Amino acid sequence: MATIEVNGTAFGYDEAGEGPAVVLLHAAVGDRRMWDAQFTALAATHRVIRYDRRGFGETAARPGEYAHFEDLLALLDARGIERAALVGASMGGACALDAALAAPERITRLALLGSGLTGHTWPDHMQRDIARLAAELLPAGRLERYAAREIDVDEADVRAMAEANLRYMVAGPERDVSVLPPEMVALVREMCEQVYRTEWTAPQWTETIPDTRHRLGEITTPALVVIGTADAPGLVELSQHLAASLPDAELVELPATGHLPAMERPEEVNTLLRKIL
Repeated sequence: MATIEVNGTAFGYDEAGEGPAVVLLHAAVGDRRMWDAQFTALAATHRVIRYDRRGFGETAARPGEYAHFEDLLALLDARGIERAALVGASMGGACALDAALAAPERITRLALLGSGLTGHTWPDHMQRDIARLAAELLPAGRLERYAAREIDVDEADVRAMAEANLRYMVAGPERDVSVLPPEMVALVREMCEQVYRTEWTAPQWTETIPDTRHRLGEITTPALVVIGTADAPGLVELSQHLAASLPDAELVELPATGHLPAMERPEEVNTLLRKIL
């Protein structure tokens, strides 16, 4: 395990290659392992870094108040990187956008895959779908009790939440998990189970939330916005909004693809990334 000290915390990370710097920012349903295909491919021409965000993978959570984009910029400082391209999946995309607003002179390119947006309010239909799934899988009030650290973690609940994410987010609400490559399903299940196991047991901390929603027009960094058409409708709508709101953005829609195109369609995503980088 390679680690780097950033803002008082040891972050699990990997680095390979030489050339212009690229940082891979993982989704909230996993950790840096989701980038295996991109890390290897891009290291042939770039200096590539991938790391586990605070509270994910091999990076511990610590009490206090932190912002993911501040951790990212501090990691660049720690590695002596003045400027870098950012490739973000899901909430990793939100972190990339926050960093591009905070330090525009340091970000050379943005690639946003099924991206989130800090401060975004998800549409009612998406919130209802997620609430219904949770109600089907867990007893009423169980999530709130985990958040309050009132009960020990039941591994059956960990598995149930991972399966819910695989069904709704990773495959997409209109597809069956069986359409995904088995090795991808196994890794996402493993990563997602760890996400919930950590979320329900790790020290609690506060995330600083910048208001990026209303400032997208200020981000002039060239951007690639990628969305799978089988992803949850709320995420498809958000990617279309990002592409329309960012001044220099290209939207690419991948047919019959879910929330993690970097894992589901790695070669196609690698081609897209090489083009923008």
